[in-house]
Amino acid sequence: MVTRRIRVSGRVQGVGYREALRAEAERAGVSGWVRNCADGSVEALLQGSTEAVERIVGWARRGPRMAGVTHLDAGPPAREFDRSYSRFEVWPSL
Repeated sequence: MVTRRIRVSGRVQGVGYREALRAEAERAGVSGWVRNCADGSVEALLQGSTEAVERIVGWARRGPRMAGVTHLDAGPPAREFDRSYSRFEVWPSL
């Protein structure tokens, strides 16, 4: 199992990005969370098999039809979020 944090920039708020990411993650068997950030980006934590997490990262680079992703940063989770997740959730915005 791997855990990765991603931050996605561009036209990613107001286009259904969080719900679409949640649906894709659930289909892939990935747990974690997604939320909007005050700077207009979307942050997510993805946890699952290497293959499933990479699949979601690839999807996140494109996003849903109305999105316009310009940048995706991926890395390890912050220490406070480095734990096991049982499902994928949409968290409140920062």
